[in-house]
Amino acid sequence: MSDTLTAHTSPVRDSVLRTVVALRHRFLVQVVLAYLALRLFTAIVLVIAARHQQPVAWTGPHPDYFSMTVLWDGTWYRRIAEHGYPAVLPTDASGALQQNEWAFYPLFPMMASALMKVTGLGFPVVGSSLALVLGTVGAGVMGVLLRERLGAKVAFAAVCVYAASPPSPSLQVAYTESLAILLLCAFLLALSRERWLVASVLALCTGLARPIALPLGLVALVAVVLRWRRREREPVSRRDYGSMLTALVSCGVAGLMWPAIVWWGTGSPSAYTDTMGTWRSSGKVTPFAPWLGMGQYLFGSTVAPIGLALIAIAFVVVVCGPWARGLGPLLRTWCLGYVLYLGAVLDPWTSVYRYLLELFPLAAVMVGGAWLNDRDQASRHVMLRTVILVLLGLAWQVWWVRELWMFVPPVDNPP
Repeated sequence: MSDTLTAHTSPVRDSVLRTVVALRHRFLVQVVLAYLALRLFTAIVLVIAARHQQPVAWTGPHPDYFSMTVLWDGTWYRRIAEHGYPAVLPTDASGALQQNEWAFYPLFPMMASALMKVTGLGFPVVGSSLALVLGTVGAGVMGVLLRERLGAKVAFAAVCVYAASPPSPSLQVAYTESLAILLLCAFLLALSRERWLVASVLALCTGLARPIALPLGLVALVAVVLRWRRREREPVSRRDYGSMLTALVSCGVAGLMWPAIVWWGTGSPSAYTDTMGTWRSSGKVTPFAPWLGMGQYLFGSTVAPIGLALIAIAFVVVVCGPWARGLGPLLRTWCLGYVLYLGAVLDPWTSVYRYLLELFPLAAVMVGGAWLNDRDQASRHVMLRTVILVLLGLAWQVWWVRELWMFVPPVDNPP
């Protein structure tokens, strides 16, 4: 009797498993196709922009799509890929430190350099193509990460809003945004599945890609605390404790890795922070002070502190309110920790647009799909909101390319 029952249920179970696998693949195909369609729109915008771009040293005499992809920081990554890092920190005639390659993390340009040697192609083609591929894979991982929390519809909508956002052109030019997003999403996915050692490796890779490893440590700490709180229901083995500790330590090491490498490469303990200071208006990295200074410059010394406090409170409300409950503690912690980190290390200027790409979980909140246990009701409005936000993002993206990405000599605002 049991053998007969097993014989009948086995084909049913296999059919269900095949259906689940097919749906998963279908979801990823949809995410990738939507992402590439939005990147095609950006490519068209960049081609049109190239026709209006004045010939400069970055583009050569005849600007085209690929030369447009190495504007601004893309040229720094090109120098690293082609020539490496300088052994001696450059200074001017008065001895003041100059902007140099050590401010830029090595993983992306080293990957591009390896591909250039294999293919024989130049950096503009390789760098932009590599960014496009990494960004596409990152969109797929992002979709899986959000689907596990919010369902396929909301995840797809959030990826579309993210991919159409104003600074999304930086996902297909010779910048590190695509690599950073891929590593970030993979790290968050590994933590959510409690793959501690995988998260450790990803954290170390992030430490060579973008300066975002320190806020990742806060997310890892929350993940460890949540696992520890379940220890009575789900006992934690010594191996698990060791793996969790490895994840925490890896985030700390990743945050300090590149400054230590710059120290080793230049012989100066403060070489990294000093180099980063050459891009700051004050000449040095001062936590939080530039935001207050900019606020006072724009709105006055009385209004600025109140305005910044209200903005901070509003952001906390957006992330911690019930409309974002579906994100879960890890994604919420990332958003809060990352914004706190930006406030500590970033000067408020036009580059803020690009740095907001890492706040992709908020796209799910924007489409109204992060309400917990309310997916069916929310899904009625998700698609409409998604279409509106995508169209708004595309229009804003055109402005971003024209006003920030195109370079108008002799000076211009950086993207």
